[in-house]
Amino acid sequence: MNPTKPTLLVARAMFPDALARLNDYFELELNQEDRIFSPDELTERLQGKFGMICTSSAKINQDLLAKLPELKIISTIAVGYDNFDLQACTQHQVMATNAPDVLNETTADFAWALMMATARRVTEAEHFLRNGEWQKWGVDFFVGADIHGSRLGILGMGRIGQAIARRAAGFGMDVIYHNRSRLSAEQETVAHHARYVDKESLLRESDHLILALPYSPESHHSIAAAELAQMKPSATLINIARGGIVDDVALIAALRNRQIAGAGLDVFENEPRFHPDFLDLKNVVLTPHIASASERTRRAMVNRAITNVIAAVRGEVPPDLLNRDVLEM
Repeated sequence: MNPTKPTLLVARAMFPDALARLNDYFELELNQEDRIFSPDELTERLQGKFGMICTSSAKINQDLLAKLPELKIISTIAVGYDNFDLQACTQHQVMATNAPDVLNETTADFAWALMMATARRVTEAEHFLRNGEWQKWGVDFFVGADIHGSRLGILGMGRIGQAIARRAAGFGMDVIYHNRSRLSAEQETVAHHARYVDKESLLRESDHLILALPYSPESHHSIAAAELAQMKPSATLINIARGGIVDDVALIAALRNRQIAGAGLDVFENEPRFHPDFLDLKNVVLTPHIASASERTRRAMVNRAITNVIAAVRGEVPPDLLNRDVLEM
């Protein structure tokens, strides 16, 4: 490697043409075979590196950072950063960045895709057809729930939640939401046609409930057995946020007992491993964490991470710096 350039680890496979932007600034160590590094292997590969571009599969914690005195920046292509211990990053003078804003609309699109597939039992009906079980039509044949004219509940009204709410106008939905902080009156009435309710009302009144809140220790199991018990038996639950926000064991029980009508899940606890009992349920739509998976959006995510590491190596403040207190050290 060229000793005049700092080295950068790109820890997952990414678009080669996008990575070419880095060549003027770094010697690159790539992982185009897309292996998931063990903690020990990640530690080894980061030795002597200026920084890393990664995804949520890289767990950045105190133990790792203590072994990497030369590391200056970790840059995830995701908007979520619950895999980063920000306090440890600051302690070890490592800048941490994410990729906000670039995936809001695509993720909101996918929330709607999951909601509609769940409400109208699309996955269940397709399996029925593919298995050769379709012999006749009936009045109650795969009846599901309407989207239009129903009540949409949103838990978490950040940028993605707001993008989800905007789409509801075309379906004539009544939108309610709960969030740590309430939107302004203008945002509620003009931009999103949504009204704020407490969490209990959200659970009790929603026909379709979409989770769009970030994961944190405080939001862990925000939807568990007690919350599921408050929902309508006809309601659907959609999670495009993060695994761990829902207690998956409690949800499986609620789906099995028809405590709620159905669920659409793009994220799971302990993913990519997930609870195998989900596979035995017909009233759940399962996808492998692909809410942001359009090519344009994924390229934008990668380019945002690249922009952050380039700023860092040029001595500039990365535009998406998460731990700004590191600048004071």
